[in-house]
Amino acid sequence: MAVSGFEGFEKRLELHFFGDDPLSNINNNMGLRLLDFESIEQVLRAVQCTVVSAVGNHFFDAYVLSESSMFVYPTKIIIKTCGTTQLLKSVRPLTHFANKLNLKLCGCRYTRGSFIFPKSQPFPHTNFKEEVIYIEENLPKNLVYRKAAVMPSKNPCYSWHVFAAGDQNHRKKSNSDVTFEICMTELDRHLARKFYKKAGDCKTGDSAGKEMTVLTGIDDINPRAFICDFAFDPCGYSMNGIDGDRYSTIHVTPEDGYSYASFECVGSVYDDDVDIVETLKKAVQVFKPATVSVSTTSNSREVWTTVARAMEPLGLKCRTFAMDEFPAAGTVVFQTFTAARRK
Repeated sequence: MAVSGFEGFEKRLELHFFGDDPLSNINNNMGLRLLDFESIEQVLRAVQCTVVSAVGNHFFDAYVLSESSMFVYPTKIIIKTCGTTQLLKSVRPLTHFANKLNLKLCGCRYTRGSFIFPKSQPFPHTNFKEEVIYIEENLPKNLVYRKAAVMPSKNPCYSWHVFAAGDQNHRKKSNSDVTFEICMTELDRHLARKFYKKAGDCKTGDSAGKEMTVLTGIDDINPRAFICDFAFDPCGYSMNGIDGDRYSTIHVTPEDGYSYASFECVGSVYDDDVDIVETLKKAVQVFKPATVSVSTTSNSREVWTTVARAMEPLGLKCRTFAMDEFPAAGTVVFQTFTAARRK
């Protein structure tokens, strides 16, 4: 493994807001989407990344970032960043700008895997304890229900870190949403090469990204989704998919020695299991990784069985299973899988 390289494992932050003013902007169904681009840029400067592409629909706005993605809904914002970004530095400015729209923070969830290059991470991401202290210092006092945990695996390189907090009204997750966060390492070398721009290629990041989306079969994962994609120089790829009120996102760091890809999507506990299984299978088959970790966050304890059914036909065996309950998040299930040929 390389001594140091680009950190593929993302940090993910999800913030929920509510409008306590009957005349607040949430009533016109825009809420946080009314944040102007200058404010968004200010938040991302604190994180140390920029917007490279954006698209929106009736339900939300999706941004491809120089380091991953951001999704803005009327009362929810999700930011996912890789590399040495300082994601948690977004909490304070986001809360400030939301307050100007008469929106108050009511729920927070922060998740990440184990970094490949932990010593390269800047404050406050030097370790999970520091991250938790930093989040807690920057959350409003009304988020009284808080919990932090490291969900273990047999291989300490694949632990899952979770912090969740909620106020009195948001502490129990009552909706039907399911979030799937998939982290893949040791990608198939031949498939990983497809995420390199060809030498002398003068295509823009947008046009090269569209080419990679088709070439790799990413466009077939959810054919209904509108895809906003981007290819980086000399390698790397990001995409956001928009399908009604649901997003999906993929990020690829293809360098040999620390290759990594992630796939994240949202669904519902009422979705057809067959559809979820097919989506997860297609996403993993794009990369044929040696190791996969999957976190599911929902109000159901049973969703994890769907994940196992998707992985096993691909020759991936479940090595670790952990389950925990979190305020304002629900049940988090963390599973790791490795290719049967590798122990």
